[in-house]
Amino acid sequence: MAYHVYGIGNALVDMEFETSEDFFKEKGIEKGLMTLIEKEQQEELLSSLEKQFGLKKRASGGSAANTIVAVSQFGGNTFYACKVADDEPGDFYMKDLSSAGVETKLADVKEEGVTGKCMVMVTDDAERTMNTYLGITTDFSIKDLHIEELKNSEYLYIEGYLVTSDVSRNAAVHARKIANENNVKTAFTFSDPAMVTYFKEGVAEIIGDGVDVLFCNEEEAQTFTGKESLDDAITELQKIAKKVVVTLGAKGARVITEGKIVDIEASPVTAKDTNGAGDMFAGAFMYGLTQGMSDRDAGMLASESAARLVATFGARLEKEVQQAILSKYITET
Repeated sequence: MAYHVYGIGNALVDMEFETSEDFFKEKGIEKGLMTLIEKEQQEELLSSLEKQFGLKKRASGGSAANTIVAVSQFGGNTFYACKVADDEPGDFYMKDLSSAGVETKLADVKEEGVTGKCMVMVTDDAERTMNTYLGITTDFSIKDLHIEELKNSEYLYIEGYLVTSDVSRNAAVHARKIANENNVKTAFTFSDPAMVTYFKEGVAEIIGDGVDVLFCNEEEAQTFTGKESLDDAITELQKIAKKVVVTLGAKGARVITEGKIVDIEASPVTAKDTNGAGDMFAGAFMYGLTQGMSDRDAGMLASESAARLVATFGARLEKEVQQAILSKYITET
């Protein structure tokens, strides 16, 4: 296998700002969710954010991209299929992924257009709110998949945000089909409560007859299944996933494989920014899974990594930090 994890998802330049709830009220922004906006709206929002708060950090982002970067920086071999435009943000995105050790073919496929951007707004309670203009990534299609790389991977990792575009959703469905035909396992993340609230049928279409690993949080699990309790939601999710991984915030996480439940303790931390925590958890867990770790060991590595992330600002950890976590963990186990 050339790659441990092959990811597909939106290519978005994350632009992070420390903001206030008063700003949300002023702009009519719904807190805690990812909201899609038009280009003109984003330009106005970006101008206001830069003027009032100043840009804190810029990075190549998107849910699956964050996860793939995490896998790579732990030492996994990764490939990311995505779409950026032939513009400055697109060049930045391509170089930033490359510097993180992620292979792409972006240099060969950039087109005229606008690279997607995500305004990540973090409030004092560490909660992240995102307003996103997808730009050219909304046209991510079957032709952008790079099938040979997919066939030569252990896992296909799909982000739920792809469901918002018919073209991208079709690409995700096709990728899962190719994976199944070539004995490549599939992992899927719901990504955001809004995806299972407003695009439930599309999410179900991507999942199809089931996936090997499903990542979600408690709210997403209950919303997708329509169940009032987490236990009932997990029972339903086991019908569509061989392994269900539910993150529970300060309560840790739960991993369920063929009815066997493993509870993962949370690492105590003072949260500064929750942006990317679920993506980091998934990346660390996927790394552990591809290295033969048990559910418990992979879950503990993921829990500690996610905790370290929320204690810092931004959706990524430095590679040296991830390696230090991994070294400490390996020594202890």
